[in-house]
Amino acid sequence: MQKVKFIAVFIFALFSQIVNAQEVPKIAFVYISPADDPIGWTHEHNRGREEAQAYFGDQIETAYFENVAEGPEGLETLRQIAADGFDMIFATSFGYMNPSISLAFENPDLRVEHASGFVRTDNMSTYNVRFYEGRVSQGIIAGQMTKTNKVGYIASFPIPEVIRGINSAFLAARSVNPDIEFEIVWLNSWYNPPAEEAAARQLIANGADILIQHTDTAEPMKVAEELGVYAFGQASDMIEYGPNAQLSASVNNWGPYYISRIQALLDGTWESTDTWGGLNTDMLAIAPFSDNIPLRIQEQAADAIGRIRSGKLHPFTGPIRRQDGTGWLAAGETASDTDLLTMGFFVEGITGIIPQ
Repeated sequence: MQKVKFIAVFIFALFSQIVNAQEVPKIAFVYISPADDPIGWTHEHNRGREEAQAYFGDQIETAYFENVAEGPEGLETLRQIAADGFDMIFATSFGYMNPSISLAFENPDLRVEHASGFVRTDNMSTYNVRFYEGRVSQGIIAGQMTKTNKVGYIASFPIPEVIRGINSAFLAARSVNPDIEFEIVWLNSWYNPPAEEAAARQLIANGADILIQHTDTAEPMKVAEELGVYAFGQASDMIEYGPNAQLSASVNNWGPYYISRIQALLDGTWESTDTWGGLNTDMLAIAPFSDNIPLRIQEQAADAIGRIRSGKLHPFTGPIRRQDGTGWLAAGETASDTDLLTMGFFVEGITGIIPQ
């Protein structure tokens, strides 16, 4: 009798474990580039995933899908992920926006989170970092560290997120150096190591002695280190690849957001939201300043960071005119989030063009 009771208890415990395992939410992270990149956009998202997995332990199951194409091909991958029983999907690239919308409509019980997008549904949230805030300190430093008055900017796609970063950096640089010029190279890619390296070499050959990038690899930093110019890290601290070249870096911090959204899923309180965090929420951090930067310039850049964090400084405060000379913001007027999210023009003083 005792043996039968033991078997019954064992079977019940085993059954309970199976049921509980089935009830553990499955959460997918979809990446545009390799998950094992040592730095950059996808690296930071995957670091956030790892932080969330460690925080929740066996309460959740996470998985990642790397090198997923944007556009229609990406939609098919997202559909397969949903069909495999995932409860929540974090789609971590701008080009996943339309596929994510389609997926959300097709699967009303699925929770979709899209990074850097601007369209939501009842079961799809959006989230992003205010990258343009980090460009202010970069512009202040670049404007005073350059000897050629020429900054090279390696840009990915001509979307508002990238355009406002260019404008923010340029306005900050112009505020301390009226002779500063930006040369912009568009790659139409987030992740293309050979193209990023070639762009960096081209810009330096054209006279740029400081590089800023809105692309995902360390190739521009490596080139800057090799050729003896300065650069800023993007998404991650890239000091390992440019110990002499890196002046600072903008660092994305996704972990706390992922933990909060997964907690909402577990609590049953998840709802569609739009999150756009920056320096004041620590979704954006600034890597330490290089010792190559004079203390006076470090203090000036740090002061700007502090004032942005406290709300005393807005990177887009008028008077600011558009590139074509028409008015945009009057003196003392600040841009609204709608202005920033839809920005499709350069500010006055930038000589490059935005591809159509």
